[in-house]
Amino acid sequence: MHKVFSRFNGPCLDRVKDSYNAFTGLAKFHRPSGALFKQSAVKHTAPDLPEMPPCSFTPEEYKDMSKERMMEIRRQYCNPMTMKVTYYKKPVYIHQGHMQWLWDVDGRRYLDLFAGVATVSVGHCHPKVTEAAEKQLRKLWHTTNIYVYSPLHEYTEKLAATLPDPLKVIYLTNSGSEANDLAMLMARLHTGNFDVITLSEYETGLTSIWLFSSQTMCPDVFAGPWGGSNCRDSPVQTIRDCSCPQGSCTANDKYIGQLNEVFATSVASRIAAFFAEPIMGVGGAVQYPKNFLKDTYKLVRERGGVCIADEVQTGFGRTGSHFWGFQGHDVIPDMVTMAKGIANGFPMGAVVTTPEIAASFAKGVHFNTFGGNPVACAIASSVLDTMEEDGTQQISHDVGTYLLTELAKMRDKYEIIGDVRGKGLQIGVEMVKDKASRKPLPPAAMSEIFEDTKDMGVLIGKGGVYGQTFRIKPPMCITRDDADFFLAVFNQALHNYMEDHH
Repeated sequence: MHKVFSRFNGPCLDRVKDSYNAFTGLAKFHRPSGALFKQSAVKHTAPDLPEMPPCSFTPEEYKDMSKERMMEIRRQYCNPMTMKVTYYKKPVYIHQGHMQWLWDVDGRRYLDLFAGVATVSVGHCHPKVTEAAEKQLRKLWHTTNIYVYSPLHEYTEKLAATLPDPLKVIYLTNSGSEANDLAMLMARLHTGNFDVITLSEYETGLTSIWLFSSQTMCPDVFAGPWGGSNCRDSPVQTIRDCSCPQGSCTANDKYIGQLNEVFATSVASRIAAFFAEPIMGVGGAVQYPKNFLKDTYKLVRERGGVCIADEVQTGFGRTGSHFWGFQGHDVIPDMVTMAKGIANGFPMGAVVTTPEIAASFAKGVHFNTFGGNPVACAIASSVLDTMEEDGTQQISHDVGTYLLTELAKMRDKYEIIGDVRGKGLQIGVEMVKDKASRKPLPPAAMSEIFEDTKDMGVLIGKGGVYGQTFRIKPPMCITRDDADFFLAVFNQALHNYMEDHH
C-alpha cells in the first residue's frame, strides 16, 4: 500500500485528508493539471488526485477521423439509439485498448472498469488471444457447418468440459440476444407450451419477450418490499434489518409467493420456460435470496417448463466463486445462454442444453451461417486457455472481494450509497437520496459523480430501473493497485458531490 503525499499545504490539503478519511493509503496522489482536470464537469477546489498505476504499453498515435466528424456521422447515419446510449456529456472517443486500459484519441489513458459492458473478459487485445486471431485469419476466415473444420470441434469440446452433465450439446450463435431468442424457441418446441416467465427488471434481448412473456416480481432484497441482512450470497449484505428465524428466509418465501401468484393468475397451467440471470446485469447487479432460484426451478419444472440460466454477463468465472453463476445457486439449469466474455469482445454467443432438448429441436431444421465461424471459435478457444493460464477466476474472486469490502466501508461513510452488492467482478453500487427512504439518487446527481469519476481516469457503467446503480464489471485482469486507484477516485468523486451539494 502506498502512503499519501501532497505537494502543497493549507486548507486544500486538509480537505483531501478529510475526504479520504479511512481510505488514505489506497493510492498515491498527484497535483491535477492539463486537459484531464480542466474538463471536469464538477466545479470545486482542486484536490490532489490519485496517481494512476503504471502501464508499460505505448498506444499508437491517433491519425484517423476527427471527433467533430465522428459525431456528425453518428447523428446523421447511425441509428437514433446510438446517440441515446452515448455515455457522458463530453463523450469518450476511444482509440486503442490494452488489457485493463483504454486510450482516447487525445492519448489520455483510462482504467476500464466496465469492459465494454462486461464483455472484455481477459483484457483488451490480450496478446495470446490476438495471436490466435491473427493465426486463424491467415488460414481460414469463414466456412460453415456443412463442412468439418478443426476450430469448431476444438472449441465445443473445451466449452462442454466446463459445464456439468447433462449440459453437453452446444449451439453457437453470434450474440447473447440471438442465443436467448434461440433458447426460447427451443423451450417452446420441446415443451409444447408457450408462456415464458422472466423477472421484472430483466433485460434479455429477447426480440419477442414483451409480447409473449409474463413477469414475476424481482426479488431485490435491498430495494424490494422484502429483504434482510442475511439474504444473499455476497461478501456484503444489505443494511436492512433481519428478523428471520434460524434457517429460514422470510424474503425468499414472500417472493416465491409472488411467483405462485403469477402461476395462478397470469399464465397457462403449463409453461414453456423461466429465464433469469444468476446476478442481474443491466438491472443493476441485483442479487436474490439464496434459495430463490432453487425454489423457482422446482416450481417451473412442476409446471412443465424448462429453466434457462442467462450467463451472458455472469459466466466464465466473473463471479469468482464458480465458473458459471448458476453454480453459486446450487442448481443445474436445462439450458444456458452465454456471450460477451465468451470471445473477449469478438461477436459470439452460445446455447448449451441437454441431449433430450436437443433431440426435440432436431425434429426441425436449424442452420446458422455464421455460428461456429472459424475465427470466432479460434478466439473463444484461446480465451478459455488464457482464463486458465492467467487465473482470471481467482483474480475475480480476490480483487472483487476486496473491492466489495472497501466499497461497503464507503457505504457506511456516505449517506447516498444505499447498497453495495455482487460477487467477484460483478459489482453494483446503488445510490440513494438517503438510506432511510432508499429512493434512487436523481439522474443529474448520478451524472455528476459519473462524469467526475471519468474525468479522474476511471470508466464505470450505470444500470438499474432508474439508472441509479453504478456497475463495476472490469476485464478480469485488473490488479489490487488498480482497485486502490478506483477506490480513491470514486471516494473523491463522492466527496466532491457531497461538498458541492450539502
